[in-house]
Amino acid sequence: MSGRIDVHSHLLPGVDDGCQTLEDSLRCARALVAAGYSHCFCTPHIWPSFPKQSVATITQWVADLQAELDRKGIALRLFPGGEIGLRADLNAKLPPDRLLTFGLANRYCLVDIWADTLPEFFAPTVKWLQGKGLTVILAHPERMKAVQDQPELMDCFADLGLLLQGNLQCLGEDPSEIRRQLAERFLTQGKYFLLGSDLHNFPTLQERLDGLSNAIQLVGEKVVDQLTKINPRLLLPH
Repeated sequence: MSGRIDVHSHLLPGVDDGCQTLEDSLRCARALVAAGYSHCFCTPHIWPSFPKQSVATITQWVADLQAELDRKGIALRLFPGGEIGLRADLNAKLPPDRLLTFGLANRYCLVDIWADTLPEFFAPTVKWLQGKGLTVILAHPERMKAVQDQPELMDCFADLGLLLQGNLQCLGEDPSEIRRQLAERFLTQGKYFLLGSDLHNFPTLQERLDGLSNAIQLVGEKVVDQLTKINPRLLLPH
């Protein structure tokens, strides 16, 4: 349990816009282990365009990939999860078997949203999830146009009781990119609860691992360990 935990990955092969083949998944898993990761949550998109995603299917896909990792001697422990796309009709259209939580433990859930301005349904939908006893974690706020235009929205998220997950890819981008500038700002301000890779495939993984190195250079190993080792362990099933 001394390694890092990736809390946000699209490692499962062929189920969303992440890894498309088993070999790609295996290459990514090997690279994560080489970078010091010992655990990884598989968090495929929970979107209407990916209707097969459910507690049952993701559990089986994770078990299948874990079996392949074990056969190949890749020392990465996988856990199920999902990245729930927020939308106006979520409370009416999301069946219970698509309400994916970290480790299926019904304690923490990961959500994302792409918006130029924060929609009216955002707060009520977050509160609906919280009403189910869930702590809601918002993925990569620095990638949202709304946050790029209004960084003070981060305080609104905190007031809503949201926890925030920074994206390592943004921290690996060119320093001129607004996403990196905001990610560095939020990291140094202590806004993040977690840092995740949001890996999608092997060709783009190195940029994310570079982001991990950049984060350590920026705020130090102890802070990054808190965000990639200590806090993520709260998400693990008991």
